[in-house]
Amino acid sequence: MIPATNQPGDYIELLEKLKSEIRTTQLRATIAANAEFLGLYWRIGKIILEQEKQQGWGQKVVVRLVADLKAEFPNMKGMSPRNLRYMKSFAAAYPDDPFGEKPILQVPLAKLTWYHHLTLLDKVKDPTERQFYIQATVENGWSRDVMVQQIESGYQQRSGKAITNFDRTLPEPLSDLAQQSLKNPYLFDFLTLTEKYKERDLEEGLVNHITSFLLELGKGFSFVGRQYPIEVSDREFAIDLLFYHLKLRSYLVIDLKVVEFEPEFVGKLNFYLSAVDDQLRGEFDNPTIGLLICRRHDKLIAEYALRDFHKPIGITEYRLMESLPDNLKSTLPSIEEIEERLRQEEGPDDELGEPGESSE
Repeated sequence: MIPATNQPGDYIELLEKLKSEIRTTQLRATIAANAEFLGLYWRIGKIILEQEKQQGWGQKVVVRLVADLKAEFPNMKGMSPRNLRYMKSFAAAYPDDPFGEKPILQVPLAKLTWYHHLTLLDKVKDPTERQFYIQATVENGWSRDVMVQQIESGYQQRSGKAITNFDRTLPEPLSDLAQQSLKNPYLFDFLTLTEKYKERDLEEGLVNHITSFLLELGKGFSFVGRQYPIEVSDREFAIDLLFYHLKLRSYLVIDLKVVEFEPEFVGKLNFYLSAVDDQLRGEFDNPTIGLLICRRHDKLIAEYALRDFHKPIGITEYRLMESLPDNLKSTLPSIEEIEERLRQEEGPDDELGEPGESSE
């Protein structure tokens, strides 16, 4: 090793560049290998489907295929009757070759692991909804387990459902992106609160579980501070929670309310937005956005309250685990389903997946 005293002045910079190139190439190679396996699995499934249709094959043929393929490729994982059935389902779910029309690395489908796809095939039957989760998983970098959590919490049904005035206060396409960045309701099932909790308890719980809170907020949110001080005319005010959204390039002011929405809440939030725009917003930042998260709200009252305000504001609700709405409760696994999943995970692997792949 060259002594540190004899190294060129720009050596460290050069080393970091080389490290970055190696890591980038390794990542590309991993993504390419994953995409090739998915393409192979799709083609295998497609061929079997076509032969079954033409020849009337049954399950016994699949079992024989597994045995013969294992004999020919003994070191290749993924060759089991169960996995071949998934390959058939995979090909049936995407009949128009998803790997043939575009460069393979640009297809969102190809950027997910086989384990992601098994879960999507099992849990999401609607093709449009499945495509939504494919795109969301790629954009957010969700692991398989996080993706399951989002599916079971009704992520699609909640996305973009906040009541807002963005269509009148933000230019396109920023207004659409901002709308899709908010949910209704937000699920704070990671919190444990007493029956008579206060706003400060809710705020403290969210900050203490900031990782879970950021996951629920979604991609792009960066935490700036709690009880963030704003000084106006020699008086100090405190913003409950202040975030910055990297994709929107906007500050986001969150005001928490543990009661039902009241129209006067909007005026206070509008005041905070004006102060943040004047004191924190940079030259290249977009307008600051406000978000009122309330225990509940009346849709018509909320819409009326926003009608004549010119700052971008959203109004939404939050739910704790014990008070999830019925339409979302139905998406959560039952105790029996959880126990069955645990039993499956404790059992043999059945050789699902490609070499070196984990279930995360």
